[in-house]
Amino acid sequence: MTEPVGPAARRAGSGLTSLLVTAVAALAVAGWLVVRDQQDVVLGYIGGPVAMIAAVWSLQRLGAMVKLPRVVRAFWRQLGHGAVILLLSTATSLALANNNAGMSIYVAVPMLTGMFWVMSAFLRLPMGDRTPLGWARVLLDGATVAVAGALIFWYVVLSFAPPGTDLATRATAGVVGVAGLLCLAVIGKAAARPDGPIDPLALRLLAVAPIVAVALAVLLIAGNDFFRLLLSVLGSPLVALSFAAAAYRQRVTLQRPAAAPAVARRRRSAYELLPIVAIVATAALLTIVSAQQMDGRERAVIVGAVLITALVVTRQLLGVSDHRRMLAGLREQQAELERLAMTDPLTGLANRTRFTAALNERLSAHQPATVLLIDIDDFKTVNDTMGPAVGDQLLYQVAQRLQRTRADIDLPARLGGDEFAVLLDIEEEASAESAADRLIHALAEPFKVGEHLLLAHASVGVAIAGSGDTADEVLRNADIAMYAAKEGGKAAWTRFEPRMRQEVVNHARLGSELHNAIIRHELYLLYQPVFDIVTGRLHGAEALVRWKHPTRGFVSPGDFIPVAERSGLIVPLGSWVLREACEQLARWQKEHGEGAIKAINVNVAVRQLRESGFVDEVAAVLSDTGLLPRNLVLEVTESSVADGRQVRETLHALHEMGVRLALDDFGTGSSSLSLLRAFPVDVLKLDKSFVDGIADGEDRGRLAVAAAVAQLAEYLQLGAVAEGIETEAQLERLREMGYRLGQGFFMSKPLPADEAGALMSTAPVLRAV
Repeated sequence: MTEPVGPAARRAGSGLTSLLVTAVAALAVAGWLVVRDQQDVVLGYIGGPVAMIAAVWSLQRLGAMVKLPRVVRAFWRQLGHGAVILLLSTATSLALANNNAGMSIYVAVPMLTGMFWVMSAFLRLPMGDRTPLGWARVLLDGATVAVAGALIFWYVVLSFAPPGTDLATRATAGVVGVAGLLCLAVIGKAAARPDGPIDPLALRLLAVAPIVAVALAVLLIAGNDFFRLLLSVLGSPLVALSFAAAAYRQRVTLQRPAAAPAVARRRRSAYELLPIVAIVATAALLTIVSAQQMDGRERAVIVGAVLITALVVTRQLLGVSDHRRMLAGLREQQAELERLAMTDPLTGLANRTRFTAALNERLSAHQPATVLLIDIDDFKTVNDTMGPAVGDQLLYQVAQRLQRTRADIDLPARLGGDEFAVLLDIEEEASAESAADRLIHALAEPFKVGEHLLLAHASVGVAIAGSGDTADEVLRNADIAMYAAKEGGKAAWTRFEPRMRQEVVNHARLGSELHNAIIRHELYLLYQPVFDIVTGRLHGAEALVRWKHPTRGFVSPGDFIPVAERSGLIVPLGSWVLREACEQLARWQKEHGEGAIKAINVNVAVRQLRESGFVDEVAAVLSDTGLLPRNLVLEVTESSVADGRQVRETLHALHEMGVRLALDDFGTGSSSLSLLRAFPVDVLKLDKSFVDGIADGEDRGRLAVAAAVAQLAEYLQLGAVAEGIETEAQLERLREMGYRLGQGFFMSKPLPADEAGALMSTAPVLRAV
C-alpha cells in the first residue's frame, strides 16, 4: 500500500489537479480582460464553467474519503452539490454572455439557490447547542445580519444606482448581497467553534465565495461597466478557486502524521462579529436618517435610545464572554470523550466502532468497499515469552507501519487484541489482492522493539463488499478468509469466496453434532499397536478416537478433529479420550497381568495443555484408574510445545509427576532440535513423511533425517518410534538404522480393544521377524 493503484491513485491526486485547473482558468480570464474583444465576450465567460467543474470534482472526491468523520464527509459532499448548482448559473451566464442584459433572472435564481445550498452545508457542522434554543440563537443572528444588510443596501447601495435602473436588477443585487452577508455569518459561526472538524484555513478560503457575491451585488448597482464585467467573468473562477483551494487544504491536513490531540482553544473570527457590526451599522444609519429629518429634541431621543442599546449590547457581550469560558472546558471534555470513543488508546488508530461506522456509511451510499482483516501470527508466543509490555510495543509499531504504508483513502483500525483491519474504497479483485500483497510484504520487515528484533508475520483475509452486504457480513467474510489464510500456512492472504461461508456453516453444523456425539457416546477408541521391531513383540498402543455418526456413518478424524480444535470441543473430547484409554489399560492389566502392555499413548491438543487444571485432571484420572504415571505417554506436536509459557509449564509439571512425553511428528517442524533443550521429552516419534520412500534408497534426504533421528535418540537416551511403516522393506531399513520401536499398517491397523487385548494374550511375533 505504499503506492495507491487503480481508482485510489486517481482520487488521491485529484485535489492538486483540480486546484491547478481552477487557478489556470482564473488566470486565463484575467488575461482575457487585458486583451479582450469588445464585440465578443463569450471567451471571458468560458473560464467560469471550466473552473467550477474542476471544483465540483475535487469536492465530491473529498466527500468520499472514508478516513474523514461522517459529518465532515457530508459537509464536503453538500458543498459539492452547491457547486453543481452554481455551475448552472455560470453556464447560463456563458449562454447569455452576448445579450449584455446585466444579471438575468436565469442567472440569479441558480446563483441564489447555490448560495443557500452552500449555506445549509455549514449549518450541518457542529456550531454549538443543537437544542431549539441554540437554533433560535442562530436564526436570530442570521435575521440580524439580513435585516441590517437589507437596510444598508436599500438606503446606501441602491442610492448609487444610475437613473432608470429597473426594479428587477435592484432586487437581485439586494438579495445576492444579503445572501452573501448571511454566508459570511454562517462561516463565522463554524470558524468560531474551538473544536471544529473543518480546517480553519479551509474555512477562510471558503469565505472568498460570499465576499465575491457581496462585491458583485455592490458593483452591479454602483460600479461602472468595466468593473461589472470584471467581476461578472472573474467572479465564478474565483469562487471555484476558493472551493478547490479549501478542499486541497483539507487534504494536506489529512496527510500530516497524526499527533497528540491539542487542547481546543477558542478561535476568534472576524466573521463572527457580523451580527454586532450589523447592529452598529443599523444604529448609525438610524442616527444619520433621523438627523436629516427631525428637530433637535427628537434627535436627542434617538441618539439616547441608540446609546442605551449600545450599552445593553456591550453588557450582553461581557456576559457571553464569561459564558463561553465556562463552555470551553465542557467542550474540551466532550471532544476528548468523542475521540476516546472512536480511537484505540494503544495505537491511536480507529477502533472497531469507528471502523464499522465508516464501513456502514460506504455500504449505505453504495460505494465500493474492501476490508483487509489482519491477524498477527503467533503473537501469543511473543506476549507469553517476552511479556505484555513488549507485546504492546509490537502492536504499536505494527499500527505505525500501517499508518505509513496506507493511501490517503485507506482507513486502518485496530479491532482488538492483535487484530487489525484496513478499509479500502476499491472493488476490483486485482486491486484488492495487490493491496493485500503489499501489506504482507510491509509487515514482513523485522520490528525493532527495545533490544529485540522481532518478526511479526500476518495472515490477511480479503473481503470485497457485494451488493446488499452489511458491515457485519463483510467483516465476517474477511474473518473467514483470514482463518483460511492461517490454515494455509500463515504469513499469507486469502480472498473470501462464497464457498468458504458454506464450509464454515458445515463446520458449525458438524461441531454441533460432535457436541451431541460426546454426550450420546457415539465416539469410540481404536488402538494402534506399537511393536518392538527387533523382537517382534507388542510393546504398547496408541489410542485413536473414531466417530460413527447415526446418519453420516463413519466420519474421518481429519474432518472432525479440526472442527473440535476450532470450536473448543477438543477439550472435553480430549478429556474423554484420556479417561477412556486409561480405563482400558487398567482393564487389560487386570485381565492379562504381566502380558499386558506397560503404557498407553494418548494424543493431547494444545488447547488442553493451555487449560490451567490439565495437570490435576491427569493426576485424577491416574488415581481413579489405579495406574502409575509411567503407564501413560502423552503425545504432543512440535507446534504445541512452542505455543507459550503456559504450555511449557504444564509439560514440565507432567514430566515431574512421572508421566512420559512423546514428541509426535518429529522432524517436520523448523525448530525440532532446539525443542529438545527446552522440552522434557522421553520419546521421539519419526514422522511418516520420512519413512515413506526410504526403502528404495533413492531419497537420500529422507534417509539422512531418519538415520539422524535414530542416532540423536540413542545419544540422548530417548525412545525412538518410527510411524507409518507400510512395507517390509521399510521395516528392514529402519531396523538397520537402529530403530527399536515402530507402528504402521504393515504390522497392524488400529484395532478395537478386544482385538488389541488378544494380541497381548498370545504374545504375537511380527511376520517380518
